[in-house]
Formats: sequence, C-alpha cells, structure tokens
Amino acid sequence: MASARRRPRPPPDDTTQLSKAMSYLLRHGAEKEGFTLLDGGFLSAEDILSFSSIRSKGFTEADLRRVVETNDKKRFFMEEHNGKLHIRANQGHSVQVDETMMNMMPITKAEDAPVVVHGTYFKAWECIKHQGLSRMNRQHIHFAAGVPGNSEVVSGMRRGCHVIIFIDLAIALQKGLLFYRSANNVILSPGDAQGTIFPEFFKEVWQMNPRKRLQ
Repeated sequence: MASARRRPRPPPDDTTQLSKAMSYLLRHGAEKEGFTLLDGGFLSAEDILSFSSIRSKGFTEADLRRVVETNDKKRFFMEEHNGKLHIRANQGHSVQVDETMMNMMPITKAEDAPVVVHGTYFKAWECIKHQGLSRMNRQHIHFAAGVPGNSEVVSGMRRGCHVIIFIDLAIALQKGLLFYRSANNVILSPGDAQGTIFPEFFKEVWQMNPRKRLQ
C-alpha cells in the first residue's frame, strides 16, 4: 500500500530564496504586504510564514530558525515573545524602526571602532568622491568594522567591492555625526540631516585590485 503523501521539504538551495524573502519583508515590505512590525522591528514567525512568497514554498518555523542560525552575514535576530518565535532584521531597514529597541550600541569614542570602512564600486565612487555617502532610502549608511578578508567581519560590506572608504571617526563624532554598532557588528550611521556623510570625513580611500590609494 502506498504510504501517505507528505508535503515535501523545500530543497536546501531554497534557503537563499527564504533569506531574501525574509530580508524584503523585515527590512522594507512589511506594511506594504499588510503586516505591522512590532517594537524593535520584530515580526512573529506566524506572520512571516503567512507571507505569500514564503507560504507558497511550504517553509516551516524550523526553516526560519535555520536561516537565522546559519546566515553567514548574521542578518537576522530571533527571540521568544510570550512563548512564540519572533524575528527581526539586524539592519538595512528602509522603514522606520526605533533604534533604541534594536540592541544598537551608540559609538561615542573613536577608540570604540578603530576601523569604519564602506565598500563601493567604481561607478558609484565617481559620484561619492564629490557628493559623499548617502543613506538613500534606508535608515543608515552601512560600514564594516574591518577590511575585506578579516575573519571577524561578517557583514557591512558587499563582496567584490572595487573601492573602500575609511571614515575619520574622531572628526565625524566631533562634528556631531552619530554612529552605532548593530548586533552583527555592522557600523551604522544616519549621516547628517540630509542623510549624507561628506568627503571631508573620508580618512583614506583605496582601490582594492590592484591595491592603490585614491585619496
């Protein structure tokens, strides 16, 4: 007799698809998709699993836990609220999320972050070197706490960047710019009132390959 048919588990390579759907929902699309983020940017696992792009693939709470635990850039954080699993994105939001509720640590001294570096591409650098870094439609400009290849740096910079920009944190803090460290060790700044960090705060700028100082 044929065994009862069970819903098949998503194949392992669907983990990337799940991670991208979670990133969209938790960073950008919750309200648009009919959900309301809780304090700190959390959304219940139940709500996440009901999102159409995730529900249609048959993912489970165990799949959500696996993505949070194994994501190489530590994009997500999870905790139990009243016995139910809730998940949030650690950074990268384009929607407003209260920073004080996200375990983001203010950086008040340059010694607290010896390296603050932003990675970009040649095409973007042509604009950045004149106009500065912009948070664009997100809440923060993202920085890594170390250079590419440093084993302690898991997030904050895209792979394959052509140009890296080191920030003079001491001067930036002195001028009133705010910086934070996220739960996954990404350095974040909202920039000035217009969301910009101007080139005057660039300490050094290097081309990655071949290695050459640009500024």
